[in-house]
Amino acid sequence: MHTWDVIKRTFPMTSSGSIVITTTRIHDVAKSCHSSFSGHIYSIRPLNPVHSKELFHGRLFNSKEDLPLHLEKVSDEILKKCDGLPLAIIAISGLLANRERTEDVWKQVKDSIGCALERNPSVEVMMKILSLSYFDLPPYLKTCLLYFSIFPEDSFIEMQSLIMRWIGEEFIHKEGRYMAQEIGERCFNELLNRGLIQPGETNEYGEVKSCRVHDIILDFIVSKSIEENFVTILSVTTMAVRTQSKVVRRFSLQGIEEENSTISKAGLVLSHVRSLNVFEGFVEIPSLGEFRHLRVFHFDSYMPLEDHHLENIVRLMQLRYLNLQGTKISELPEQIGSLGCLEILNLRFNHVRELPASIVKLEKLSHLLVDDYVKFPDGVAKMQALETLEDVRASIQPFDFLCGLGQLKNLRRLQLDLIVVWEDCNKAIASSLCKLGTQNLRSLTIYKGSSLLHEPLYLPMLEKLMTWFSVVPEVPKWVSSLRNLQLLRLEVDVVKQDDICILGALPTLLILHLIDVTNSNEKLRISGVDGFKFLRIFMYVTNSHKLDLMFAAGSMPKLEKLDLSCLHILEANYLDFGIENLLCLITVKFVAYGRLEGVIGAIKTALERAANTHSNHPSVLFERIQ
Repeated sequence: MHTWDVIKRTFPMTSSGSIVITTTRIHDVAKSCHSSFSGHIYSIRPLNPVHSKELFHGRLFNSKEDLPLHLEKVSDEILKKCDGLPLAIIAISGLLANRERTEDVWKQVKDSIGCALERNPSVEVMMKILSLSYFDLPPYLKTCLLYFSIFPEDSFIEMQSLIMRWIGEEFIHKEGRYMAQEIGERCFNELLNRGLIQPGETNEYGEVKSCRVHDIILDFIVSKSIEENFVTILSVTTMAVRTQSKVVRRFSLQGIEEENSTISKAGLVLSHVRSLNVFEGFVEIPSLGEFRHLRVFHFDSYMPLEDHHLENIVRLMQLRYLNLQGTKISELPEQIGSLGCLEILNLRFNHVRELPASIVKLEKLSHLLVDDYVKFPDGVAKMQALETLEDVRASIQPFDFLCGLGQLKNLRRLQLDLIVVWEDCNKAIASSLCKLGTQNLRSLTIYKGSSLLHEPLYLPMLEKLMTWFSVVPEVPKWVSSLRNLQLLRLEVDVVKQDDICILGALPTLLILHLIDVTNSNEKLRISGVDGFKFLRIFMYVTNSHKLDLMFAAGSMPKLEKLDLSCLHILEANYLDFGIENLLCLITVKFVAYGRLEGVIGAIKTALERAANTHSNHPSVLFERIQ
């Protein structure tokens, strides 16, 4: 980006009939070029399956030859690995052109693409490009990228889980005022920005929640990881140990079948293992007594891990990350508090109902994820290192917990379930939240908390507030004190003009998701004087039979995405929303719930007409749900 800032000064800022085309692998550079001259970004799409086959077969067979039947299956598997990347298809087809046309030979190439590509001169260009991307990374990002080698092919990797593993491995640390979690998010986004990993699931606000790695890039990463003895992989593909050393640092067990489930045959030295990652399909559970220096212990969901497997876990004095999500564990060892280095503990979707009393002795525990039926012991105030606490049901907790919550000065993310909470409990929770709100609390998610939202809360440091099944009659007055809020999801009985004034005055609000629960007779008019100066996404859901909403000139000047939903649409008497006044609009989405063909069709037509006349020509996404 710095280079572009220098180059662009040589070009005239006004149109002179010339065009500048830049190519880049870095998304931020593309954005910078785009914003400098109001240009367009063209993201190159992968080839579809038909065109992938045409390219692959065209380079291997002449026009009169058909693909031999015995090569069809392995051919499809190779193309799946290439995932529509033309350079990969050209490289691998060039490699196969000089090989025998037998199924075994082609399978061998498929199973060892990473190593085979490096040794073959016909694909030297491709490997240079991958190597350039890799060696261009700063050291800390190289390490984060190499870590993807522990995951099986085609994995969708959840972002938060990945970042917590990085923290457990000590790849990233707190830097100044930035917590390790924030540094991890920055590293994740930089790898996305460079195109080395691909976005997987994104939520409705456009936030990337998971990622995947292109198979060719994964093979390259695995190859580099094995070179550096970064990881040892025992996989179902060949049942071979993929490593150059018998001393194991990070162990990845991937989908081993029952008859081959023992790792004792591999002749590996396990006493130095720092990271043990077991993925679905592995049957044998290694004895924890063999892993004296273990720091990261991760079992993939729904593995047959039971209570007796944790008998020796309290001996793992260096353990920093423990993931038991989706296992059959029903209780933690009472001595869990002796794991003085433990920072991350994930107990979601298993059978644990109560935490042992010693859990409060974990002075370094920063991230604790539980299900809402888990009961805490007294003494939570001792857990001063906690930054993340999800998902806590307040009604089953001791009163000591509700009061002690407010003493967790480092808590940044909190998720509360407030079903069936008595008035004195509500007061205690509100008091604790107000204390947290003046400390480090940045994200608060509340389920079934209508009564709590009536309390006069003061949360000036909060950046994200989400409520679910927590309907309030109007926007609470205390919301106006959320001076740092960037994302708000709120359910209001009837949205009124006064509510719009309160929300519009929030100076840093970027995303607003507003749910109007009942049938409102008041037309909402949003104008330039209402604020919303930096709002990028506006999502509005109404239970009304019509959508009475109007954007006046100057309203929401930075809005890029407008998402409207009408749950019981019966009328199409007002179809002009004034979207031509939303000057930065890129996307309009309308979800209509109803069976009236004429009404639905009229709304769709009106939206498309408005988008066509808009200066930005925003894309229109129309969804009908009966």
